[in-house]
Amino acid sequence: MPEEKELDQYELALAAKKEELQACQRQHGLTSCMPCDKVIGCELRQGYVEAAYRSMHKDKGGGFEF
Repeated sequence: MPEEKELDQYELALAAKKEELQACQRQHGLTSCMPCDKVIGCELRQGYVEAAYRSMHKDKGGGFEF
């Protein structure tokens, strides 16, 4: 059986943001942010995207723009 990897601070932050985002989706009866009329400019979604990016590069540089 493979060992479970301990999550670093970035992965923990991403997991927390993901849970917040999914809670919002459940509250609005959605399974995705796309059908939501607030998807553009949504601070919760933006926080999740930023946490996802930080978890990929671990604050070691690079920019991220849509």
